Amino acid sequence: MIKVGILGTGGMGKTHARQYAKIPEVSLIFYDRDPQRAAEFQQLTGGESAPDADRVIRECDVLDVCLPTHLHLEYASLGLRAGKPVFCEKPMCRTTAECAELVELSEKTGTPLMPAQVVRYFPEFRTAHRLVQDGKVGLPAAIRTRRGGRFPKGSADWFSDFALSGGVILDLMIHDLDWIRWTFGQVERVFCQSLTFTGIKEKDYALATLTLASGALAHVEATWADPGGFRVTFEVCGSDGMIEFDSRLYPTLRTTTEAGSVSESPLAPTDDPYYREIREFLDAVASGSPPPVSGLDGLRAVALAEAAIESARTGKAVTPGRG
Repeated sequence: MIKVGILGTGGMGKTHARQYAKIPEVSLIFYDRDPQRAAEFQQLTGGESAPDADRVIRECDVLDVCLPTHLHLEYASLGLRAGKPVFCEKPMCRTTAECAELVELSEKTGTPLMPAQVVRYFPEFRTAHRLVQDGKVGLPAAIRTRRGGRFPKGSADWFSDFALSGGVILDLMIHDLDWIRWTFGQVERVFCQSLTFTGIKEKDYALATLTLASGALAHVEATWADPGGFRVTFEVCGSDGMIEFDSRLYPTLRTTTEAGSVSESPLAPTDDPYYREIREFLDAVASGSPPPVSGLDGLRAVALAEAAIESARTGKAVTPGRG
C-alpha cells in the first residue's frame, strides 16, 4: 500500500482524493485545521484524519499539498526535508523565489517534486500539443487562449487577497502560460493589462501578449468575471493549418489543414486529467523516474505569471526570468 498524505481538504483536496480512490493500492491520511471540514472529508474519502500536519508528513509515503498558495512553500518544504515525494497544487509557490527554494531543496535531498499543472493532461490541450510537436499545422504564428468563469467565492477569504493568491494571473492564467511554454517554447517578452469588473479589491481580468523566441505571438486572456460560467478556448494558427478548441462545443476540438477539417473530442470522457497526472506522478515515484512535470517547470510557469503581473503594474513589457 501507498499512504498518501493530503494537506488541505478544500476543492482541490477533494478533487485529488476522488482520484486516489480509483487506485486500489492507495490509502489516505489527511489534516485540516477546521474540524467540521475534516469530518466531512473523512466521510467523503474514508481516509484517516490526523491531529496535525506533522503527523501526516511523518506517516505518509507521498505528500499532496492542496493548501492555499501562500502556504505551499512551508509545507512542501517540510515534506521534502522528511524525504517524502511532494505533489503540489499549482501554482507551485506564491513567488519565483519561493519556487527556487523548493527546486533547490528537492535537488539537495534527492526527493521528487511535481507541480500539478493539470492542463497538460486535459485531452484537447494534450492533443494540440502533440499536433504542434508533430508539425501538423506547420510553423505556429499566433496562439490565442481564453480561460474564465465566475469568481471562486468558496475561497473568497484568501482568493481575493492578492498577497495570498497572486490574483487571476497567478491562479488562473498560469494554466495557459505553462501550456504555451510547454508547447511552443521559450517566452522572450510579456506585456499585460488588467482591470476589475466585479466588487473584489484585486483585478479580476487580465490580457497578456507573449512574444516567443520562435517569433510567434500568443494572446492569453483570463477572467473571474464571466457571468456565463466557466469556459475555455484556444486557437493555434500555423503556416499549414489551424487548431481550435471550445469547451462549450461538441466535438470540442477542430483541426483544419489543406486536406480538410477534422472535429473530435480526444480520448475517453472517463480519462480524467486529474487522475492521469496523479497516476503518472505515483508511477514515476515507484520507478525512480523523474516526475513528468518538473519543479523547474513549475518555477518557470510562476516566472511567466510574475512577468505578467509586473507588466500590468508598470504598463511596460517584461522579460520573464528563466529559472
